[in-house]
This record gives sequence, C-alpha cells and structure tokens, in this order.
Amino acid sequence: MSEPLQPVIVGAGPAGIRAAERLVRAGLRPIVLDEGQRAGGQIYRRPLIDDGRSYQSRYGSEAGRAKKLHETFEALLPEIDYQPETLVWNISAPERRNQLDILSGGVHRQIGFSQLILCTGATDRVLPFPGWTTPGVYTLGASQTALKAQGCTIGDRVVFMGSGPLLYLVAWQYMKAGARVQAVLDTAPLASKRHLLSLAVHAPRIVALGLFYGLQLQLAGVKIRCGVRPEAVLGKGRVEGLRFRRRTLKGDVVETIACDALAYGFALRPETQLADLAGCRFRFNERDRVWLPERDTMGRTSRPDVYVAGDGSGIAGADAAEISGELAAAALLQDMGQRSADTTRLVAARDAILRQRDILERAFPFPDDWFETVPEETMLCRCEEITIAEGRRSIANGSVTEINRLKALSRVGMGRCQGRMCSAATAELLSAACGTSAGAVGRLRAQAPVKPIPLGFGAGVETETRS
Repeated sequence: MSEPLQPVIVGAGPAGIRAAERLVRAGLRPIVLDEGQRAGGQIYRRPLIDDGRSYQSRYGSEAGRAKKLHETFEALLPEIDYQPETLVWNISAPERRNQLDILSGGVHRQIGFSQLILCTGATDRVLPFPGWTTPGVYTLGASQTALKAQGCTIGDRVVFMGSGPLLYLVAWQYMKAGARVQAVLDTAPLASKRHLLSLAVHAPRIVALGLFYGLQLQLAGVKIRCGVRPEAVLGKGRVEGLRFRRRTLKGDVVETIACDALAYGFALRPETQLADLAGCRFRFNERDRVWLPERDTMGRTSRPDVYVAGDGSGIAGADAAEISGELAAAALLQDMGQRSADTTRLVAARDAILRQRDILERAFPFPDDWFETVPEETMLCRCEEITIAEGRRSIANGSVTEINRLKALSRVGMGRCQGRMCSAATAELLSAACGTSAGAVGRLRAQAPVKPIPLGFGAGVETETRS
C-alpha cells in the first residue's frame, strides 16, 4: 500500500522555513525542496561549510534574524523531508495529477503532492546597456551571493549601479569586506529621496540604516551619484571602467570611473514560473511592474491546492516573507479543516510592511525612460543575441503589441534562461514602442524547464508513487 501524499514546500528561504515550521506544529511532515545547498534563501545564504566568519560579519544588522531563522530550520530537520540542491523545473497542470518534475544529483525524479506552497523568491531585474554582457559585470544579487556564500568579492575596485535599497546595502557590505568601492551610482534622481522622510515616520529603523550605510560610504571616500545613466562599459574582454552620464541642475555631466567589476540591478523581480505552469491566474502589479499570481490575504491562489508566499508572490522583503510563509501554511491547514490560531495580527504586520514598501518604491523609482537613452546596437536578449534594434524591427514589421507575439517573431526569450533575464526589459521595450503601460503588453508564458537542465537528464526517471 502506497504512502499518502504530503504537502510540499518549494524553497527554504524565510517564507519556506516559516511555512514548514507552522505545518510541523500542526503535526504534518512536509517535503521541503530547496535549490540551495543549505537553507536560508538568498537573503540569509550560508556557505556550504562554515568558514569561520561570524553572523555579524556575514549579515550585519540582520545577523540576529539570520541566526534565529537558521536555528529554527536546524531544529525542524528531524520533522521534515528536506531535499537540498534540488531544482523543481516543472509542475503538472490542474487537470493532471499533482506532480512535480525535479532534478537532484543529476537524476530526474517525479514526486506527488497533496498541497503545494511555492516560496520561490525573486531574482534581479536587469536592463540592458552598452557592455552589460562584458565579463566582470554582475547583478547585485550575484555579487552579494559571492560575498555571503563564498566569502569573496567580485573584484578589487567595484562600482555599484542601479536603484533600490539593496544598492547601498551591498556596496556597504563590500566596503566592510575590504573591497575598494569606487562609486555608488543611483539611477533615481536625488529629489526622489524626499519620500524617505515620510518612511521615517513608519519605519525609522529602515531609514536610519540607510543613512548609516550612505554616511559610512561617504566617509570612506566613496563617490555617490544620483540621476545616473550608463553610457559604456570600458575595456576589451573584461571590465576596466565605466562611462556614465548624470543629470545636474546645470545640465548633463559625463564622467568616467576606473573599476575592475560592476554590480548592478533595478530592484527585484518575483520568480513566478512555477505558479504559471500550475495554471494559477495572474494579475499585473503596477508597483512592481510585473505579473503576479492572484492570491488572497493568506496566500491562496486560484488553484485550490497551490499557495504562494514570500517575494515570489510580490516583493516585500525578508520580514514580510516570514509572515507570508506562516500565513500560507495556516491557509493550507484551514483548508484541510484544521483549526488555526488567529492570523489577524500577522496580516496586519505584513500589510504594514507592504505600505512601507510602497514608499520605498517612490524613493527608488524605476527608470521608465531607459530605452530612450540606450543605443540600438545594445544586446537585448543575450541568450539568442538579439539587439534592441532587431527587437524594434520585429515590433514595427509585425505590428506587435503583445509580448508572446514578439517572442515568436524575434526569438527574444527563447534561450536557455527562458526569458528570466530579458523578459522585464523586453516588456519595457515593447510598451515604450507601443506607448502603453508594461501591463498592457502581457507576459511571457512560462515554459518548462524553468531553469536550464543538462541534456540527457531524463535517461532514467525515478517516480515516487504515493497516493
């Protein structure tokens, strides 16, 4: 007789850990599938083997939260089925049996689930500019991963560029790690920072930390510039510098700065491909400029057995992710008919964080004029080597107004990353060409595999038969 299906949690970051904790307290034994080597997610990422660094040196002001979350997960290990280094690359549609396709240790397996909590997190949102594919150019998230997980920096003389609170945090972390931070180049105008005054009323700790990071960077001699637009990455075969333009009261000023690495990003973009493959309905979110799975306040989606939590359901940060993970697990338990503790306090705390996030987005606005300043020959889709000019020709020649039609005509988004890196930029390019909002051009339909998998992986398929 086969074993009954178990609830499955995808992701072991803040949301996944709190979801697992809530289910275990209710007497369930969930399966936790984690693409990472150790639990913690991107924000609280750990090295595979402890390298002697303290929590304080690795996580700074978030050391206490990181340590508590890691200890919580370690205590859960006897009560859960934890499977690290496991990629969930496909999920069955609602009309089929509840089944996940996973890749672990080079072996393809299929496992069933009774309910599914997707805690898939987020990735960097990137926009193209001349030289962005040059070796030595990293995303902000990748540069932070190198520091936390490998204990190394991406270069000796590093420039940080983009927009969002992560920009200043990572620059400060690199400075504390001993790297020479050449500059912090904020694409948002200086005037937008006035919104931080209203944020200080609701979240003084966040604003105080931001001011602390900025002041320490300036005292160390780091150049901080606002209203920046990159013009070119300098160097042949590797990063040797960056030329950029910034807006001042006296007009535009062009500057050049030497560096051997560049980290950049424009806030975060939720990873929603699995929710799409599961058949969940989506709705466009104006603040994040992205399509998100529809969900109620607890994390229920339009598919009765699928729940979403954390940044994969909308960008709100690690604290909100912990809360939403607990809420999704509570919703699952309620739907099973189990009594659950009152969640009113959790919902109120999460909603307060979301309101703070709205203010932060106004302080670090998205550069919606980006494609007015980027040259036509700039690469748009690096996988398929499609330039902005080629994308615009496809739009014009095909009278394209929808992003999947543009994909079919140009091959943008057909490469190894399945549009994970270029879809946001492509939507912005198309909306700018059509004179519409990013939401009006639709979204790229998710395709399996959601991340690259090796050829020939399916030579032997192991199926876990549980009913």
